[in-house]
Amino acid sequence: MRQSYLFTSESVSEGHPDKVSDQISDAIVDLFLSKDPEARVACETLTTTQRVVLAGEIRGKGIIEGDEWAPGIEQEIEDTVRGVVKDIGYAQEGFHWETLTFENFLHGQSVHIAQGVDASGNKDEGAGDQGIMFGFACDETPDLMPATIDYSHKILQQMATDRKNGTASFLEPDSKSQVTLRYENGKPVACTAVVVSTQHAPGYDEGEKEAELHEYVKGVVGKILPEGFITDETQWHINPTGSFVIGGPDGDAGLTGRKIIVDTYGGAAPHGGGAFSGKDPTKVDRSAAYITRYLAKNVVAAGLATKCTIQIAYAIGVSQPLSLYVDTHGTGTVADDKIEDAIRGIEKLGGLTPRGIRTHLGLNKPIYRGSAAYGHFGRTAEGDLFPWERTDLAADLKAALS
Repeated sequence: MRQSYLFTSESVSEGHPDKVSDQISDAIVDLFLSKDPEARVACETLTTTQRVVLAGEIRGKGIIEGDEWAPGIEQEIEDTVRGVVKDIGYAQEGFHWETLTFENFLHGQSVHIAQGVDASGNKDEGAGDQGIMFGFACDETPDLMPATIDYSHKILQQMATDRKNGTASFLEPDSKSQVTLRYENGKPVACTAVVVSTQHAPGYDEGEKEAELHEYVKGVVGKILPEGFITDETQWHINPTGSFVIGGPDGDAGLTGRKIIVDTYGGAAPHGGGAFSGKDPTKVDRSAAYITRYLAKNVVAAGLATKCTIQIAYAIGVSQPLSLYVDTHGTGTVADDKIEDAIRGIEKLGGLTPRGIRTHLGLNKPIYRGSAAYGHFGRTAEGDLFPWERTDLAADLKAALS
């Protein structure tokens, strides 16, 4: 493995048009799971100038029968959509939570998909789709995440907090960040470049107001990155294109599922290609990506490696995973195949079947909207939220390998 190199990751804010779409889709997942924990949801969202469009396939008690909506649910869906847009902060002429046009094209789930996924007779619940999913963890940050994506997320989170509490009232919701770090001996030691593009109030693209915005951004970055990472040689690119007044869905259309690298590890690990948002946890695109992160994080937390990638694969309608692969990148204290055997032998994981994953992590709950911005990983497990970030399996792994 290379030990000295530059590496870059990017993040986008909750006001980025694709993230607006992700948050709406996950708010719909939460709405339906709150009514029926076994609801099936595949919700796609399109956002553009003064318009939000939903499409997809759903099933759930008290939600929809065939293509007939339960009384009042269509209004709840619309209210949920407008509430998300309002919470993000969009009350602009080109995208306003109260006056935007809303269209709902959600409909009942295909019976052919249902028959493959549902449990019946002696058949256990099968995977909601075929595919490969990856989890990753490393010891670069306390969150056991790659440093470049961790810092990129935290910069935008702080900016959103400051926008909403009035500390930086000149900011608008849409923004992007990018952090480049220099690695020596495999560890991040310095920041060589920062890119931040943020939507702003009129006038903050020239003169004293532009200088105020630039100084503010540098202050946020300086607080997020470790002491000494910013040097005189760090390159700064703040709103490098100039004015950024028109933004969000008014500036560029947004779609659910287009920020899968931002959602995961910033390019520092493989990705199976499936998006998360808008999908209930029977979809292994989501739940298996969560369990592989959980496993990789616990491997590192247990001191079995400083870097770990885990892959798992499924076939639609089949409950048992087709493969499990562990790679500790030469950092493991035990052989990778031994870790695989240990994972397979931990009974509480339920054989890593879709039902076993959902049961162990407690995924059939309305817990997803908060994951749809600033990354699904590297977050704080609290109550029912982000259960895949817990490190409560570390002791089991160590015991199995002792």
